Amino acid sequence: MSDFAKKRIVVKVGTSTLTHKTGKTNILRMEKLVTVLADMHNMGYEVILVSSGAVGVGAGKLGLKAKPEKTQELQAVAAIGQGELMFLYDKFFSEYGVTVSQLLFTTEEIEDKESREHLLDTFNQLIKYEAIPIVNENDSVSVDELLNGDNDCLSATVAALVKADMLIMLTDTDGLYDSNPTENENAQLIETVEKITPEIINFAGGAGKRGTGGFQTKIKAAEIAVNAGIPVVIMNGNKPSRIYKVLEGKSVGTKFLASKE
Repeated sequence: MSDFAKKRIVVKVGTSTLTHKTGKTNILRMEKLVTVLADMHNMGYEVILVSSGAVGVGAGKLGLKAKPEKTQELQAVAAIGQGELMFLYDKFFSEYGVTVSQLLFTTEEIEDKESREHLLDTFNQLIKYEAIPIVNENDSVSVDELLNGDNDCLSATVAALVKADMLIMLTDTDGLYDSNPTENENAQLIETVEKITPEIINFAGGAGKRGTGGFQTKIKAAEIAVNAGIPVVIMNGNKPSRIYKVLEGKSVGTKFLASKE
């Protein structure tokens, strides 16, 4: 077993990983991700999944040709998609005998001391029950992540709350580059970030087409996690099996080292 055996790992998956370019659910990739997470669970890891995708899945189910732009439309589509998203997760995880749970909350609830303590108690009890918590922002009542973050910062906040040993963020790029790889064929992947500097922040680009985040919010999320003493790996989610390499300590994507302070 790796150095992270029986450790608490938060995995964040973005909309771009869970959906095709058509906007509809990428069922094969979702199934492969679940296979890896269920296997990690069986290996003894304490897995927490922070999953975006409710808007994408909801839009696909409604047959919408484009992502809604109005806030109330996004909230309604997310409400439809969340049920479908959990149905798929429950279906796939149950094939491996793994129980899942749904946790919907807002950043305001994490910031409130009493609510935060109750939430942490729930996380710990679910893990004690050997159930995998699946987390999303409660988009029907809060729009911060819905409009700005694609759950990036939420995943880091959750990792800090539960005192995770690592945060793995799956996205549609291989990691952080020193320039835009779609515009510069000589762009170099940054494998290790020892400290988040203004230069590192400047490397971050804008949001992707199907998500709401982009590397700017991922850098912000990484900063939250590393300042809480949690290392972060940002990697391409197109092949979820590469998570095994991360757990073995091998270089995959971009790793942000935890703050030593």
